[in-house]
Amino acid sequence: KKALKPHLRRNLPAITEPADLAELLRASAAYQGGPVVRAALAVAPMLFQRPGNLRTMRWADLDLDAGLWAIPSEDMKRTKVQKLNGQAHVVPLPRQVVATLKELQPITGGREYVFPGFRDPLAPMSEAGINAALHAMGFKGRHCWHGYRATGRTILRQVLKFEVDVIEAQLAHRGQITHAGAYDRAQHVKERVTMLQEWADYLDRLRAGAEVIPLRA
Repeated sequence: KKALKPHLRRNLPAITEPADLAELLRASAAYQGGPVVRAALAVAPMLFQRPGNLRTMRWADLDLDAGLWAIPSEDMKRTKVQKLNGQAHVVPLPRQVVATLKELQPITGGREYVFPGFRDPLAPMSEAGINAALHAMGFKGRHCWHGYRATGRTILRQVLKFEVDVIEAQLAHRGQITHAGAYDRAQHVKERVTMLQEWADYLDRLRAGAEVIPLRA
């Protein structure tokens, strides 16, 4: 055991500067891939959920009229006990996400998964699909699919000044242990509705170049 090299954990590449994010958003909007990948590239930065949850998004878990996505507890990154006893992770959907999904619905709406695989339409798309698109756009080593989580976490806090608890709730990170020994179940859904709509509008402004972005020295 002592002879084995220790595994070094490294942070996944993620864009956390508004100017770089604007570049990524414009490249994603211009990407000439298929409609499923293009839709996933549009939705990923707005919701910044785990890649495993986003690529296995099911039409049955969506309420587009209410603008909500309920990820079943068993699909979340939780312990076995938490999966069995936990509540669904509710993700508010900004207007832009609802519009993107409605455009995709005629293409994949008859299947289980919103983002089906290219080779097997009955299975969800692979994580490699989005990362391959990011590599093709020139972001290899700069940003990965999982990196959207760090992007949202950083800019929402440092630039838009949203409360950490609300951002963490969107990331589905565990809350604090209460005196009763249970995890805090507050999901801050109402606050996240406001936060995610402001975030989606901010991303639109970045993409259009209408946001004032400080340049690095």
